[in-house]
Amino acid sequence: MEAVGGTGDAEAVGGPEGAGGTGGPAGSGSPPGAGASAAGLTARDEAVLAVERRSWPGPGPKERAIREQLGISPTRYYQLLNALLDDPRALAHDPVTVNRLRRVRDARRARR
Repeated sequence: MEAVGGTGDAEAVGGPEGAGGTGGPAGSGSPPGAGASAAGLTARDEAVLAVERRSWPGPGPKERAIREQLGISPTRYYQLLNALLDDPRALAHDPVTVNRLRRVRDARRARR
């Protein structure tokens, strides 16, 4: 799991190297069914995807928004996001964002 550069893309997909260990199938850390939407995602999972869907002028404003809107650290955010990229419910909820981030992640892995 590596950082992804660029202001239009995620600054990182997965945060620090080897930062896994998220709870639950979507990595939300919430009990199953807690605040789940029709797609099966929790409100937090949907909020993570919504933050990622936006275009950001740089890492500072995005990290500030992560802390203020989600109440979590950027490292935890990227852990949750990386787990969501492998969750079929996230793909059903926001296929454009999830597929874009999967492509970025796969391109980084291919360069290693």
